[in-house]
Amino acid sequence: MLLCNGFEKDCPASFSCGYLGNISFPFTTTQRQDCGLLPIHNCDDAPRKPKMIQFQNKGKWFEVGIVNPLEFHAGNATCTCVFRDMNLYKLLQDKSCEAFRYRYILPPTSHFVSLHIDSHATLFMCNRSLHVNPPTYMHNYTNCPLYDFYYQPFKITDNASLSAFTACTKAQLPAKDFADADDPFTFVTADITTQVNIKEECASCHYNQRGRCQLDSNGRFYCANGKKGLRWNVKMGIAIMVTFGVTVKEDSTHHIIEEYMKEHGPLPAAARYSYSDIKKITNSFKNKLGQGGYGSVYKGKLHDERTVAVKILSELKGEGEDFINEVASISRTSHVNVVRLLGFCLDGSKKALIYEFMPNGSLEKFIYEEKNPLQDDRQLDCKTLFHIAVGVARGLEYLHRGCNTRILHFDIKPHNILLDEDFCPRISDFGLAKICPRKESIVSIFGARGTPGYIAPELFSRHFGSVSHKSDVYSYGMMVLEMVGRRKCE
Repeated sequence: MLLCNGFEKDCPASFSCGYLGNISFPFTTTQRQDCGLLPIHNCDDAPRKPKMIQFQNKGKWFEVGIVNPLEFHAGNATCTCVFRDMNLYKLLQDKSCEAFRYRYILPPTSHFVSLHIDSHATLFMCNRSLHVNPPTYMHNYTNCPLYDFYYQPFKITDNASLSAFTACTKAQLPAKDFADADDPFTFVTADITTQVNIKEECASCHYNQRGRCQLDSNGRFYCANGKKGLRWNVKMGIAIMVTFGVTVKEDSTHHIIEEYMKEHGPLPAAARYSYSDIKKITNSFKNKLGQGGYGSVYKGKLHDERTVAVKILSELKGEGEDFINEVASISRTSHVNVVRLLGFCLDGSKKALIYEFMPNGSLEKFIYEEKNPLQDDRQLDCKTLFHIAVGVARGLEYLHRGCNTRILHFDIKPHNILLDEDFCPRISDFGLAKICPRKESIVSIFGARGTPGYIAPELFSRHFGSVSHKSDVYSYGMMVLEMVGRRKCE
């Protein structure tokens, strides 16, 4: 194994890895396993970009879908990624009941790094010969031979009620938000959102001393080839300049990035594209989806055939703050009710953002009767509207409490709620967002943020109280009123 003698020279700040863009510590490539803790395979599937990048854990292979860089909070180093269990994925695609008996595992990977599943579903598999008397709130799936499956869409806290299942087999599987409580195939998922935790001493060794995490013969930690006196934010400052392709000059965008890093640390990475790449993805901007004050949105297709929406930013307020906010905030998220940022372009004055494509567009075109009074096929029923409202609430709860940092959106409205093919909502447009530590409940901002009609009173005047995550809750409430009344609240 190679040694990183001099981190800056031998181990780059990040590695290019196919459709993942740039990956950084604790991830690395198989060619440079010495530069990280978690080697990812197939990054260099030359001459073509790889269709499947994989990660091996305890002899089992996972497809890698998302890798976010480390975040540092109160001495802790964590990041999130998405691993697809290919065996479980096939079982779910085939709607095989064996999926509910499947044993998945992402155990601790090494002494320095561990993996933690963000959310899972608990199911009880009961032989039909048993006479189970489950609590009334439990759901029952009976379409599997020999066995019935019982589960609850929300976390079970009543341990006494679980005594009905003592003779049943308990199974835990990765879960996403419940799309249909009557069909477990809709919420059990093979795309496992995983939190990666790095021991503080190891992260400090890597970033502060440019060394490698090692154990001596007695099992005690030491930092091999470390160089003291170097601070991780300096290294990450170099990395972010490389990532964004900027030179050390006093232009306004570079200043914005520097100010952001001083306050929050390094910007999360996402796949970076040149402007010529953007032209190819959008087929020279042939399919326009919409336009707003920020610019235009076009339909496109990535090299792996994924359909995407490409936002071309033509009007940047504050010399680039909206762009930085959007990339920084969305790149930190991984939730079924928050739109995924797949890449960005910062090529001179050309700026673009690449998102997953939402076939049903924004919520606003489905809820205002005065806009489409005769188009009954565009009116959503009460059940669908309820699921959308719940999904947006879950997305907001995740932004406010589920991330390592608290993200305040400041522009919740129907136009910024996108709907996928199943009308599952995604919160989008983070241009006005503010990132703050999780424990902070009060934030300081200058001027009102948001859209008239949805802005909380405290954003206009501090006489109404302090600005906090509750400002998003106010906007959410105004949006729900519009969904119920099917007209704008003016």
